[in-house]
Amino acid sequence: QVQLVESGGGLVQPGGSLRLSCSASASIFSISVMGWYRQGPGKQRELVARITNGGSTDYADSVKGRFTISRDNAKNTISLQMNSLKPRDTAVYYCNLFRGPSYNYWGQGTQVTVSS
Repeated sequence: QVQLVESGGGLVQPGGSLRLSCSASASIFSISVMGWYRQGPGKQRELVARITNGGSTDYADSVKGRFTISRDNAKNTISLQMNSLKPRDTAVYYCNLFRGPSYNYWGQGTQVTVSS
């Protein structure tokens, strides 16, 4: 059973920074696409950023230039560095591991609140 555990959420003022981390207990981590998604109040879950096993990255337009995703295959972890945070970034952030339709796992989510 794959487990994904997020950490690093919290309350931050607009313009501030947070770093989210996700630890995966999965032998397929190094060959999987890892991603961060978020779901704001009353909104659908959306892709924030993802990174392939080869290190290629993809970002939502709304976070380009502000967020950076990274992974450490030796430690089975990914991180999301979030800078210049805005109130609209407020959401529950979820870690995702994807290796095909039969291997699509989610963490429990971590709350990020951007407010003064």
